[in-house]
Amino acid sequence: MQTFHIKALLLLFFTVFAIQARAQLAGGSLGDPVINETFGHGATYGTTGPALPVTVTNVRYTTETCPTDGYYTIASGLGSCFGGTWQTVSRDHTGDANGYMMIINSSFDPSIFYVQKASGSLLCPNTNYQFSAWIMNVIRDRPDTRNHIRPNITFSIETVDGTVLKTYNTGDIPQGDFTTFEEYGTSFTTPSNGADIVVKMRNNARGGDGNDLILDDITFRPYGPTILAGFGDITSTTDRDLCEGESGTYILKASQVGYNDPYYQWQVNKNDGSGWKDVAGQTTTTLNVTLTNAVAGKNQYRIGVLNGPSAAITCRIYSQPLTVNVNAFPVVVIKPQTIVCEAQELRLTATGGDTYQWTGPNGFTSAEQSPAVSYSANNSFNGVYRVTVTTKGCVSTASTTVSVLPKVNPTISSDVAICAGSSTQLQAGGGVTYKWTPSAGLDHDDIANPMASPSLTTTYNVRVDNGGCIDESKSVTVTVLKLPAANAGKDVFIQEGESVTLQGTVAGDDIKYYWTPTENMDNPLSLKPVVSPTENTIYTLNAESQSNCGVVFDNVLVRVYKKITIPNSFTPNGDGVNDLWNIDQLFTYPESVLTIFTRNGSQVYRSIGYAKAWNGQYQGKALPVGTYYYTIDLKNNSPIRSGWVFLVR
Repeated sequence: MQTFHIKALLLLFFTVFAIQARAQLAGGSLGDPVINETFGHGATYGTTGPALPVTVTNVRYTTETCPTDGYYTIASGLGSCFGGTWQTVSRDHTGDANGYMMIINSSFDPSIFYVQKASGSLLCPNTNYQFSAWIMNVIRDRPDTRNHIRPNITFSIETVDGTVLKTYNTGDIPQGDFTTFEEYGTSFTTPSNGADIVVKMRNNARGGDGNDLILDDITFRPYGPTILAGFGDITSTTDRDLCEGESGTYILKASQVGYNDPYYQWQVNKNDGSGWKDVAGQTTTTLNVTLTNAVAGKNQYRIGVLNGPSAAITCRIYSQPLTVNVNAFPVVVIKPQTIVCEAQELRLTATGGDTYQWTGPNGFTSAEQSPAVSYSANNSFNGVYRVTVTTKGCVSTASTTVSVLPKVNPTISSDVAICAGSSTQLQAGGGVTYKWTPSAGLDHDDIANPMASPSLTTTYNVRVDNGGCIDESKSVTVTVLKLPAANAGKDVFIQEGESVTLQGTVAGDDIKYYWTPTENMDNPLSLKPVVSPTENTIYTLNAESQSNCGVVFDNVLVRVYKKITIPNSFTPNGDGVNDLWNIDQLFTYPESVLTIFTRNGSQVYRSIGYAKAWNGQYQGKALPVGTYYYTIDLKNNSPIRSGWVFLVR
């Protein structure tokens, strides 16, 4: 058998009104492929194969898994290309591991896109052959693609001088909902002179939307009349089954009508990698098969026929195989012991066969694979249960011993609340061993009474084991109460006579809060009370946990700026009356700056805080009568005040 690379970009596009036709291969029997193109396979899935020879196709090759118009690739799989309009194809038609297929995005112009020559030395002269290929229209069947062009291919089988032996047209290859390959092909007769054969493929559709396809498994096979074979007679073709180590005898019968000078040869294939082999001396239509102490495996038999004694073996056609399956005895997988707890479901299970038959204590029987013996077991169900497992007539037995243990009666402590940073002791009972989950916050997770110090509220589940039975139904919640926190807000400043709203916040669980002192405050139980102090006042926000998780407080200063009164004249004449320029309350602004200027801008006085009033002098000398100008910066972010004062003597 010879394998050659058929690399054909089936550039196919159909017109909207084209007539759809499916390939219909004539009935008959086939020989082994003389030529068989599968495109090979890769070492791993998802790889691309090599380009095809230019003598086979002139279509351009790409390694892209979604080839664009006029390109093809050789790949083991196809993702959803072009917005999901292409099918997703996970494997080739051949079924090889990582097997390749030819994926084609057809070009725009119809043309002969594939040419392959088959040497006459490989073919029998004047003999019927079948040429076929497996093809898939890769466009999905969706409302937006139903007018896409469909592949339409003509096969032409010719001699090298151009004599046409046979043509065949696939018709429009339809879209499908599933990734399904269809076989298309035709039969033809080789020339009597043993001339070489040329196979051509032409795409008949023009390019555009659609006309995209996948090609795989292109074959030349000898083709002839139908050969029928069966067990005892030609109508009995169902597989026969035998158990490993047993013996069996079978008479195989075959018949054909069509060859006038038939030569027969039976073959056997033990599916051990050596393929089909002639059975020596078995050249009639009957084959007696005897299997003694049979070895597990598949034994297949077929009869080949040649038309005349001079025909080459490669021209032989074959019947469909007859199969004798030698089945291994089922390997029963079953637990040697089945342990359940009192009041729980007792269910048996076994695997490894096609049918199951159970027997056990108290007359128990069942034909289920996994029967329920009881939905509320007790120790009366203790004992040995046996199962008979059958696969294709081969029988094995096994057993399991059932033990019903006392159930667990677990206990657990009640839900509890703790303050953040504190601990509490959990308590479980009713078992021999314990396992708490989650383990976070526990000093031990495998004792009955661990200390719990979680940082967040946590529900702990405990697995209680009494030495065979387990209960996981108990849980306890430790609620973690957040500690109280208080924030009285930023210090504020007001002018005498004004009010301000305090901006307090508290945090924690189950918190009681209040302000002190309460004088000049509208609501000491509000987080945002309105206060109207007449003097600088420190207010305290108190936050108290009513779950005994502590008391905290925070302070805020409300600073009250006094109003100042600025006289517009004074008489520093030494009579003891109005001798000083007294600015009322300016001393309450210890950082304030007072500056006095003459009319022409010369500074004659400057004071910080105004601890001592101005006496109308500059550098120890009395200033003349007149108008003087001042600025006052209180240094409290209020505007700078300015004006004049008249000095009179």
